[in-house]
Amino acid sequence: METSELLKRVRKIEIKTKGLSQNIFAGEYHSLFKGRGMAFSEVREFQYGDAIRDIDWNVTARFNKPFIKVFEEERELTLMLLIDVSRSQALGSRLRTKRELVAEISAVLSFSAMQNNDKIGVILFSDQIEKFIPPQKGSKKHVLRIIRELLEFTPQSKGTNIAHALQYFTNAMKRRCTAFVISDFNTNNSLYDALSIARKKHDVKAIRVFDTLETGLPPVGMMRLYDVETGEQKWVNSSSKAVQTQVQLDYEYRVKQLKDDFKKARIDSVQIQTDEDYVKPLIQLFNLR
Repeated sequence: METSELLKRVRKIEIKTKGLSQNIFAGEYHSLFKGRGMAFSEVREFQYGDAIRDIDWNVTARFNKPFIKVFEEERELTLMLLIDVSRSQALGSRLRTKRELVAEISAVLSFSAMQNNDKIGVILFSDQIEKFIPPQKGSKKHVLRIIRELLEFTPQSKGTNIAHALQYFTNAMKRRCTAFVISDFNTNNSLYDALSIARKKHDVKAIRVFDTLETGLPPVGMMRLYDVETGEQKWVNSSSKAVQTQVQLDYEYRVKQLKDDFKKARIDSVQIQTDEDYVKPLIQLFNLR
């Protein structure tokens, strides 16, 4: 992509998503992060009305009188974006590609974090970790860098391994944070174990992006299907009712399995189609606390 074209696209996304984050998502985002963690502040003498569970027994034994631990709400919070950059993100039959939709959603979240003075970090993944942008204080420069990376980044690998990305995230981030996994989740493998492990340590939410072509084939007769991740090709009769039914059943099975994994792992999630508005689904996700 030419530099001038890239800058135009970045600027267009900035204007649209920054306005959304200021005017629509500000309250929802702040509520999402408010009180997500408590950090140790100090030890003081026990006072009437203090909770017994907060007593610091080591200090109490040392001074022979009760002391309690005082906690305060953590002010330095972190937003992590785990973003699928595999080849399947290039699909888009109408308004935009999945990759373009992911860029806009990520920009909304990043600008919202910037306004909340939170740190923002990014993990770009395919079937391997493609790039890790360590969390840093949200600034316009940092957010624009994230948008540019999403628009022009070329992955080294074609496939998708969400479980590996979650494992890397869990190992890399020592302090609790809120993470959004943004992907089409096109996998036949269960994600329950990886999601459960990440959920125990962090507040994890999932955003599934998809295109209408993934839900069924248009009835146009013989057509060649090409898997951009595996390279597999095959011819099918898209006008055949049997083929149409099988494609629909396969799609519904994958989506059901994914929803079951989210439910069992207690992961809040939404799904957003490439030709649909993402404002309402994102607000819904913010409010699923």
